Amino acid sequence: MLDSSMILPALVTLTVLCGLYARIDVYGAFVRGAKEGLGTLLDMLPYLCAMLTATALLRETGVLGRLEMWLAPVLCALGLPGEIAPVALLRPLSGSAALASVQDVLETMGADSRAGRIACVISGASETVFFTGALYLGAAGVKRSGYAMPAAMIAYTAGVLAAGWMISP
Repeated sequence: MLDSSMILPALVTLTVLCGLYARIDVYGAFVRGAKEGLGTLLDMLPYLCAMLTATALLRETGVLGRLEMWLAPVLCALGLPGEIAPVALLRPLSGSAALASVQDVLETMGADSRAGRIACVISGASETVFFTGALYLGAAGVKRSGYAMPAAMIAYTAGVLAAGWMISP
């Protein structure tokens, strides 16, 4: 019987055996794939640095704090707790910053509070839209994203509203 810790080694072994059976240079294929992967990493690195810098600038200059103060009453008018504003603003930009905001909500409001549950759903069920968009569209060489980013933000907003409305007060 396979233990769950043996699944990955078993898959790797199976892949190597299938490659050997098909008379493929498994090691050479691995090295070529690793080389291509490193090239992709190097292509993505400038976009990654730009998004991390932009997120840090927004946070450190206080712009994010002002946006949170503006967004909290809007969320309250929509029937959502204002305490989720930092999570809702940060999640499209940075997953780690959003997780720190979720932790703040959980510490101040409690894990079983409505705000805590909504913050967890937003963080767990949504994507870092700008980060992912900048990273992958940039790495793919897409200069004009057309409707991709606006459509992604509309979907993200719908997800935030749905999370808040589905979790009862």
